[in-house]
Amino acid sequence: MRLLPLLTAFTSLLSLTVAQKSTNKHQTFADLASSSKGSKGVVLLNDQLFGDLTGPNRNFTSVVLFTALDARFGCVLCRDFQPEFDLLGNSWHQEHPKSDGLFFTILDFSVGKQTFQRLGMSTAPILMLFPSSNAGPGSDQPIKFDFNPSDITPAEAVARWVTAHTKHTVTIHRPFNYVKLFSFVGGIIGTATLSKLAYPYLAPALFSRNLWAAISLVSVLLFTSGHMFNHIRKVPYVVQGRGGGVSYIAGGFSNQLGLETQIIAVVYAVLAFSAIALCLKMPRMESSAKQKIAVMAWNLVLLCANIGLAYILVRWIKLVWRGKDDETQDIPRVVKKAASKGAKWRRLK
Repeated sequence: MRLLPLLTAFTSLLSLTVAQKSTNKHQTFADLASSSKGSKGVVLLNDQLFGDLTGPNRNFTSVVLFTALDARFGCVLCRDFQPEFDLLGNSWHQEHPKSDGLFFTILDFSVGKQTFQRLGMSTAPILMLFPSSNAGPGSDQPIKFDFNPSDITPAEAVARWVTAHTKHTVTIHRPFNYVKLFSFVGGIIGTATLSKLAYPYLAPALFSRNLWAAISLVSVLLFTSGHMFNHIRKVPYVVQGRGGGVSYIAGGFSNQLGLETQIIAVVYAVLAFSAIALCLKMPRMESSAKQKIAVMAWNLVLLCANIGLAYILVRWIKLVWRGKDDETQDIPRVVKKAASKGAKWRRLK
């Protein structure tokens, strides 16, 4: 019975010693975070400090960035993420000057080779969270953060990750970007000045009816011929036909080729510009006699051309329609067959 008080006193003394050591550790790293030569709130580690930081009986949580900033290692992602991690430590230090149980630390490969080798790390950067020893089951296992290798990970993403795995709420205080503000204001002033100086020279073109009519006409021809369809569906320019030749018209009503779009656009353009030329050229003839002769000549030409052209175009359109209706049919072979039939018909006639 006499040993029981001694045993109780020894246990109490041991607990106080462990708690004192843990408190001393916390205070040591808090002082390092406040007096850091780099970013305020970020502790620069070495092998010994890392062992103390992640040792047993710790009453604080630590976020460790394993990095390789030396130019010899060529770690671009390390250098890109470093300012975001410094911002993370600064933001936490602004609200919690005494760290309050959460530390943001960095272990560079140049001063922590033994730790890298002991943990089996061959890549960088690696971000790990070491929870407090009294955080519950699994607190002895660190939690790893998954970086996005194709983009710079923002500090806000890491802050959300730390908040999700700890009892601490990390808020990012990103400083105002005056460079963007000055660039934006300078761009507006430069654009306004340039517009003011260039306005006398650009005004005739900007208010030209012919220019805007041409732009509108070209846009209409492009979009009505299927230009946007090609961009959306990423269609090929031409494909190989069944006989080994080049097929420039796709089979099926839901398919289209790049060259097919250009053919349709040229047909539309010829018809459109012919109608425009006829409408604009005739009224500008000064002589009424010439105007009458031109109108009669154009009508005669159009009448003769329309009879022959209508027959050819109608047959061609029917053949194209038939070819697109049958997706397995080779369009160039159909067109050649139609051309040979037309020649035979002319000989018989």
